[in-house]
Amino acid sequence: MKIIQAPRASAILYRLLVGKKETKTWLLPANICPIVPITFMKARVPFELVDISAMTLHMDLEQAEALIRKRPVGGLLYAHTYGDPQTPHDFFELVKSINPELTLIDDRCLCIPEFETPSSADVVLYSTGYAKIVELGSGGYAFVKDATSCPNISLEFDPEQHPQIENSYKHAIQNGTRFNYVDSSWLQTDSALPEWNKYRQQVEDALKPSLAQRAAINKIYFSNLPEEICLPQNFQTWRFNIRLPYKEQTLKAIFAAGLFASSHYASLAGIMSDGSAPVAGALAGEVINLFNDHHFDEQMAEQTCEIILNAKSMGMVESL
Repeated sequence: MKIIQAPRASAILYRLLVGKKETKTWLLPANICPIVPITFMKARVPFELVDISAMTLHMDLEQAEALIRKRPVGGLLYAHTYGDPQTPHDFFELVKSINPELTLIDDRCLCIPEFETPSSADVVLYSTGYAKIVELGSGGYAFVKDATSCPNISLEFDPEQHPQIENSYKHAIQNGTRFNYVDSSWLQTDSALPEWNKYRQQVEDALKPSLAQRAAINKIYFSNLPEEICLPQNFQTWRFNIRLPYKEQTLKAIFAAGLFASSHYASLAGIMSDGSAPVAGALAGEVINLFNDHHFDEQMAEQTCEIILNAKSMGMVESL
C-alpha cells in the first residue's frame, strides 16, 4: 500500500480515474455526495447510479452484483452512508472474483479517519475537509494498492469556481432538474501539503475532542428523541440522523428558531444520471442530519430536541 495526500479527497479520486484511463462505466451509490459524480464528469469517466438497500441504507449489493455479472464494469465506489463504518468485505471479494480488473474504491470520507487500512479495496479514501469528523479545513488521503496508478496531476485552480459548481448542483437537486456539467477550474489538486507524519498527528490530535463533543451531544439526542425516529447508533457519529415523514416542517421550525440542521444526501438518480432510485429517494425525503460537532453546543441540542418533539406532535395531529 502507498499513501496518497491531496488538498481534497476528490483530487485523489480524479487522479485515480485519469491514471486508469478508464472508458468503462463505474457504479456509484445513488445517495453519494454530488461532488463525486461531478469528479467523474470532470475526468470524463462514465458512471451509473445504483439504488441503496432499505435494510442497510448502503449501496444495494445485489443490484450492483447483477450489473457486474451482466457487463464489463470499470470500477465500483462504495460509500459509507452517514459514516457507518461497517464494510462488506465478502462483497468486495466476490466482485473481485467476478472481475479481477475492476477497481474498488472504499469511500470512507464520512467515517472516523484511520491509519491502518480497514478494507481490502484497491483504494481506501478519507477526508479531513469541511464538515468531516476531523475538520482541518482541507486535506484528503488514501491508502492505494501499489499496482493501482495514481499519477500526480496539476490542474489550474480558480477558488471562485468551486462555490459556483456547488450552487449549480444544489439548484438542480432542489428543483429536481438534470444537472448540466460545464467544465471549469473548480478542483484544487495542488497546495503545500503537510508532511505525512505531521498531518497524521494533526488528525489524531483533533480526533479526540471531536469524538468527545459528538458523544456529549448525541447523549442528549438519544435521551430526548423517540427511538423510532433515530437511525441505529452506527450511523450517528458524523451527525445524528433522524427520519421523519414531516421533515420539511421540522426543518423550517429548526431554522425559524435560529438553529440549523442539514438534509443529506439526495438521490442523484435522474439528476446526474438516467434511471431512478426509489429507496434512496425515500430516505432523502425523510432524513434530517442534526449537528453534533463544534458548530453546536448542548443547549442548542436540547432546544433542537424540543422543536422536533413539538413538530412530531403536530405531524401526528395533521396525519389523523
